[in-house]
Amino acid sequence: MKRRLFVALAVAVALISPAKADPYGVAVLQALDKVTTRITTIEAPLGETVRFNTLEIITRSCDKRPPEETPESAAFLDIWETRPGEPVYGVFRGWMFASSPALSAMEHPVYDVWVRDCKNPITSESKPPADSNDDEEE
Repeated sequence: MKRRLFVALAVAVALISPAKADPYGVAVLQALDKVTTRITTIEAPLGETVRFNTLEIITRSCDKRPPEETPESAAFLDIWETRPGEPVYGVFRGWMFASSPALSAMEHPVYDVWVRDCKNPITSESKPPADSNDDEEE
């Protein structure tokens, strides 16, 4: 009985475990203004703030599975709303998945933002050094 349970658990983990995803440097997002019904495509490079109306968006990570795997792009986003004269507040922080936009959606009365794709693969040559000493004083 224990052996069957172990085998079933091992098979389940193998089936649901994510395939290897490669890091990319730009998240391709789409944003909807529900008032004007306009959809805008946004390219959001890692670590840079991009604006969509009153929203500020920073992509922290963008991963995409290789072509031989089941298609999936996912991005970790920080989204804030900034309005003049009002405090800035966080609207969304977390992973969004291109194949399942409703799984982890930003809830906002005026805007929707979702991940479409990732582009510009990050290779080992293009990665910045993990231990940068630029900020240290001599």
